[in-house]
Amino acid sequence: MAELSEARKRANKKWDEKNKEKKKLYTYRSTARSFVKNLASEQDLLELRQLIDERLNQKEKTQ
Repeated sequence: MAELSEARKRANKKWDEKNKEKKKLYTYRSTARSFVKNLASEQDLLELRQLIDERLNQKEKTQ
């Protein structure tokens, strides 16, 4: 992987500081996807499916 230029590093840092909530969301989303794809057991996946179904039902009731 190529080194980032100093200008790119500064730009990334500036974006990170300006978009803390977006960065947090992207990090959590990436971690969750990685867990599901690479580490989750069948039991983990079933539990996650249940949590997702519950969350979707909550969203439907509030809309």
